[in-house]
Amino acid sequence: MAIQTKWKPSTILLIILFAIVSIIILFPLYAITLASLKPSTEIMRQGLNVRFDSHLFSMNNFVSVFEHPYYIRWYANSLLIAAIFTASSIILSAVVGYALAIYEFKGRNIIFVLVLVTLMLPTEIIILPLFKLMISFKMINTYWAVILPFVVAPLPIFFFRQYVTGLPKDFIDAGRIDGCTELGIFARIFVPLMLPAFGAMAILQAIGSWNNFLWPLIVLRANEKFTIPIGISTLLTPYGNNFDVLIAGSLVAILPLLILYIFFQRYFISGLTVGGVKG
Repeated sequence: MAIQTKWKPSTILLIILFAIVSIIILFPLYAITLASLKPSTEIMRQGLNVRFDSHLFSMNNFVSVFEHPYYIRWYANSLLIAAIFTASSIILSAVVGYALAIYEFKGRNIIFVLVLVTLMLPTEIIILPLFKLMISFKMINTYWAVILPFVVAPLPIFFFRQYVTGLPKDFIDAGRIDGCTELGIFARIFVPLMLPAFGAMAILQAIGSWNNFLWPLIVLRANEKFTIPIGISTLLTPYGNNFDVLIAGSLVAILPLLILYIFFQRYFISGLTVGGVKG
């Protein structure tokens, strides 16, 4: 005998609402995908639209993107910078957030307040001091100039601190009784418990690094050192007749973020939910 499920009106309304939101979110991606298959003259004449003109579609834009002498290099640069930045950021920020949440030491609250104050500061305010610092360290036009200034960011520290605050502290005493060192307690006990937080921050930090435009534009000079956002912006000519290649290159640049989110979406949702209600 089949069991009939009765849907509540509130559930139906939520489904309709989420469907509408999904369509709104996916609409620009759909429009860009269609535009990437059209010639530049059509884009300039009609703009971005959702008309499915199959007779105009071709892969020439993508061929032009990959035939560009630096596009693959820009892609590799962004992948390298994003990988190093994301891994370093979540590890170092997790250590700092863990220390602020677990250990009682003098000045802990002051440090946490400074983290919150830094979180409220716009990045543009500290760009000039950071630029002078990179000059003094002789790191201009290097990948480290892009990575190091923001590798320990206030947002991940705050997030990890709030997440660890909500975890049971009995594990610490149990680990110490078993003879585990403080580093061992963090690495063997708390890191597995913090996997949802690592997944959430990995996505956010990777997206931030991949889309970062202003700071790499300031510290990078050579064409072969450019990242994807800077490199794609150079594809435009003064006459604005290269939008087809720019859109195709932008569409290909989205793929790593989509793949990253597909693999970490479970941790992302879990980490944001748990981190948001605990602490």
